[in-house]
Amino acid sequence: MTGERGSTRPGLVPQLADLSLRFWVLLVLTGIAAGLGAMAMMAVLRAVQHAALGYHLGEYSTAALHVSGVRLVAVLAVGGLVTGVGLWLMRRHGGTGGEPTQVVWAGTGSLPLGRTLVSGALSEVSVGMGASLGREAAPQHTGAASGAALARRFGLPADQRTLLIACGAGAGLAAVYNVPLAGALFTLEIYLGAVSLPLVVPALAAASIATGVAWLTLPAHAVYSVPVLPSPSVSLMVFAVVIGPVLGLASVGYITSIAWAGAHQPKGRLLLVEPLVVFAGLGLLALRYPLLLGNGVDLAQFAFLGGAGLATLVALTALKPLVTAACLRSGAYGGLFTPTLSFGAVFGALAGHLWGMAWPGAPASSASSYAIVGAAGLLAAAIGAPVSAVAFVLELTHTASPVMAPIIIAVVGATLMARRLDVRTIYTARGAPEATSTAAASLPPEDLGGPPSG
Repeated sequence: MTGERGSTRPGLVPQLADLSLRFWVLLVLTGIAAGLGAMAMMAVLRAVQHAALGYHLGEYSTAALHVSGVRLVAVLAVGGLVTGVGLWLMRRHGGTGGEPTQVVWAGTGSLPLGRTLVSGALSEVSVGMGASLGREAAPQHTGAASGAALARRFGLPADQRTLLIACGAGAGLAAVYNVPLAGALFTLEIYLGAVSLPLVVPALAAASIATGVAWLTLPAHAVYSVPVLPSPSVSLMVFAVVIGPVLGLASVGYITSIAWAGAHQPKGRLLLVEPLVVFAGLGLLALRYPLLLGNGVDLAQFAFLGGAGLATLVALTALKPLVTAACLRSGAYGGLFTPTLSFGAVFGALAGHLWGMAWPGAPASSASSYAIVGAAGLLAAAIGAPVSAVAFVLELTHTASPVMAPIIIAVVGATLMARRLDVRTIYTARGAPEATSTAAASLPPEDLGGPPSG
């Protein structure tokens, strides 16, 4: 299976037998570096969260409820100020580092390790202070930059260098969320756009090594605690058929907002102001809806547990994508994976609530199932990687397998609808930062979200 990524052009996919011993040694080192990078970035995140809200264990949103409103808004404002000043300084002195997806798809460009580590730490500070962005960007970029540095130092040929960078990126994501299989599939679907033996084996190896290393300090259990799910009912199966295209439509609107936010980020001295204003506004919203804070893990957990009221679900479903786009628009640097997953989860929970009202006799025990189906479907459509989305939901919850059929039905429907309306994903739509403009310029138009060439 070959996708649209630039890295799958003829000559850039090596054969398994062509991968040298040097490549395999460097792959092991990249996996180790990705795992260590995930540990380091999570240590930064936890330290910032603890300093900001006294948070150490439990849910970050719960910690927000135990501080005064003045402190909460002040923490977010300070977070915006630190983010803006940090980005302004980095852009004045060479940029924030490269974007791994652009480097891999173009087959050109570089990822400076030192600059990537600094920008990654700044990203974790922003998320730790409450920004509605993902914590996975920094480990992902660190793993990719580690692979790039090793490939450059030991002179790997272009095809193996590209493969090593992609494997490092997937390994960083795998390590931070304890999802080795999903991390490997993410490498294949998002970065390489192809599934073949020469790509699968290195991707699996790097993701597994990084995850194992990260177990030294990061949790080895599922990220989300989900109740035991009942066997799928007729109601749930029909729900999956109906909700799939709806999730696809929602993802297109979400991707459009991400594209707008990425294209209108502030420049120059506006970076010193806009993050502060946006973060402070998020703090004001969090006085009423603390689940909007952070990358969205708490929000997804809330949706997966079920039992939320209709008004709360409506508000959270409307506000989460808006605050995520606003944080990105302000110039803040972070991931989009977990915010997207949480948006899908709360969207699914809301749709399931309404479904239960429309379908007499729909079992109340399916509340968690609705949220899981929504998370998988919207994630698949938004990232353009249906197999990875299914794997992520399975590994992040460890309990989703009883509703595998509804998950897959929703994923297929959402992906087909989204691809019919817009070829972009959250990764191609957000735009390349200034440090990767050279790499982005060499991308085929379809990889940037435009119409396919010739």
